[in-house]
This record gives sequence, C-alpha cells and structure tokens, in this order.
Amino acid sequence: MSRYYEQRFKGLNLSLKDKFFNLNFGYVFCITLLALIGVVVLYSAANGNLYPWAIKQAIRFGFCFCIMIVLALVDIKIYLKYSYIAYFLVLLLLIGVEVAGHVGMGAQRWIDLKFFKLQPSELMKIAMVLVLAKYFHGCNLQKIESIKGLIAPALMALFPATLIILQPDLGTALMLLFTTMAVFFAVGVQWWKFAVLGLGALIATPIAWHFLHQYQKNRILTFLNPENDPLGTGYHIIQSKIALGSGGVFGKGFLSGTQSHLNFLPEKHTDFIFTMLSEEFGLIGGVLIILLNLIIIAYGYIFAFRTTSYFAKLVIIGLNTNYFLYVFINIAMVLGLLPVVGIPLPLISYGGTVMLSVMASFGIILCMDVNRHINLGRSSLGDD
Repeated sequence: MSRYYEQRFKGLNLSLKDKFFNLNFGYVFCITLLALIGVVVLYSAANGNLYPWAIKQAIRFGFCFCIMIVLALVDIKIYLKYSYIAYFLVLLLLIGVEVAGHVGMGAQRWIDLKFFKLQPSELMKIAMVLVLAKYFHGCNLQKIESIKGLIAPALMALFPATLIILQPDLGTALMLLFTTMAVFFAVGVQWWKFAVLGLGALIATPIAWHFLHQYQKNRILTFLNPENDPLGTGYHIIQSKIALGSGGVFGKGFLSGTQSHLNFLPEKHTDFIFTMLSEEFGLIGGVLIILLNLIIIAYGYIFAFRTTSYFAKLVIIGLNTNYFLYVFINIAMVLGLLPVVGIPLPLISYGGTVMLSVMASFGIILCMDVNRHINLGRSSLGDD
C-alpha cells in the first residue's frame, strides 16, 4: 500500500483524502496506545477514579488528536511559508508572559486564557524548529560552515531561551538549546564548533552557578548526594527509587502501589508518573513504555531519512529530537541519573500544554512524511 502511494503521488500535490490514507497509521497507533496507558495510570493515581485527572486527560487527548490530524493534512508549503511568522508570534507570547504572565508554583510561565493555561515556552520548541529549518533550507554549505552564517540562527535560539530562563524554567530552556544544537548538527556544522561551545560552557559553569536560584542549586546538590537531606530536597528522588525498586519485575499490581497510594511518592500524576507505573506494573511495564517511545522515535528518524525535502528532514529531526529529550530527561530524572527538573513524560503525565505541543509536533511530522515527495524548491544541501 505504501509503495503504491509513493509511486502514484511522487512529485504531486495530494488531495486531503489521499493525504489521510497515506498517513502512517502504525505511528498513529503507537501514539494512541501510549496515551491510553497514560489515562489508565492516571485513573490509578486517583485511587481508581476518573476524576480529577484521567477523564480530563482523555478529553485533552481526543481534542489534541484532532489537532494532530488537521496539522498532518495541512499543505507542507504553508509550514515553510509561515515559519518566521509563527516564530515571532510565539516570541511575543513569551514576552507577554514576562509582562503579565500567570504565576504558579513560584514561576511565571503561563498565560491564563481562563479555560486553559497556555505555556508559550512549549510552543516555542515547535516554532524554533520550523524557523531553523526554513533558515537552513535557504542556505548554502559555505554559509553554514562560516561563523557569520550561524549568528542569526544562534540568536534566534538564545533570545527565547533567555526569556524562558527568566521565568524561571531552566529545564525547558536547556531542551530548547539542545534541540537547536541537534538541528545545527543535522545541517553539517563542524564538530570543532560544538567542541568550542562545550568548552566555553564548561569554563562558564562556575560563573553561571552564582546566577542560579537557590532551589536550582539545591536540585543539583541533591542529585550529587540525595541522602544529605532525605526529608527535604532529597525526598522526591529517594521516594522515587524506593517505589521503583519495590515494583520488582512484575509489579505490585494495578491500584496496589503502596508508595503512590499512601502518598509517599510526590507528583505521582505529573513528573513522577513513570515511577508510579513501574511500581504497579514492574520492570515489564517500565520497559513497555520505553519500547513504545523508542518505536515512536524510530518512526520519526525513518521519516526523516526517506523524505526528499531538506526542509522536511530538518523539521522531523528537530521535533523528533525534542520528543526524545522529553522521554530521556524524565525517565533519567526519576531514576536518579539526572537532577530533578520539571520535565513531564509526554502522553503519560497529566498536563495540557505539553500534550498540545507534543501532539502538534506529531501532526507536523506526519505532514512532512505524507509530503515526502513534494518539491519545495532547490536547496544546495538537499535533493528537493
């Protein structure tokens, strides 16, 4: 079926019907399955009740699923044409957060829309990938290999990252910068430039330490020695490790997790939901979640490999890397391999803006794949 469509639609603009039936439904199935598991775990987190988390998560997923399909059916040329506009609109939202943002949990990260609290920093991850893909789509190799040619895209990333750090949200800012570096790497920026950047960051670390908030310093110190304050800053990660270990291979059973249901495990429905799942379903449940995520990520890079448009390649690589960072950071965090930061596990953790941004990313990735044979103009680095 896939080969049939490739032969039939190579180099042609597809109708909406053709685009829909050319969607990769294996990819869509894995996404849906992961989200359904998330609803089940949230049902357990509420002690066998659909409220307050499971039902809302299910409704949000249904709404975001429709958005994903709509974005998958959009003309790929629209993404290319309006990338800069999308970037500057989200940038204005970030500035708006600094001026009159909603404050929650000690941070000013949201815009209160009354029916929904929007976190523009999550949308910036998508806008950043789109604008970088458009920029490099029009560049030649000489421009990319020159320092001058990288100044503009670097500033495009650094300015919103600085605004996000001021919220403060260091974790999201670092994700944005790592995603930017992934796009830089994909376009062929030389290794020595990454090495110089890494060396500079290492040298600047002692200086940057003094600009961190006290809670951020505590997270890093707790990561190095969580037992130093077991009832304070080290409580989250210690309880997480206890719950993970107590689950064993097969888990304690659905609705039977003691650490989570006796409220020893904090943030069990958001940042530490992977821990709760692993306590109830054991190592097998945890590995299943990791495998599903790996399949979704593998699909993404396969899409990037087979698309002929240079713009589409960069968009898929950027958005797919951003999703990988979500999964890697969250799971590494609850295992004690990284400091505790406010990065949720997408499709599993309870939350609205992350669900929206991740599903929108999936929709754009699907669009790039559906239109993998569409010619977007000549690029000196691609075959389009």
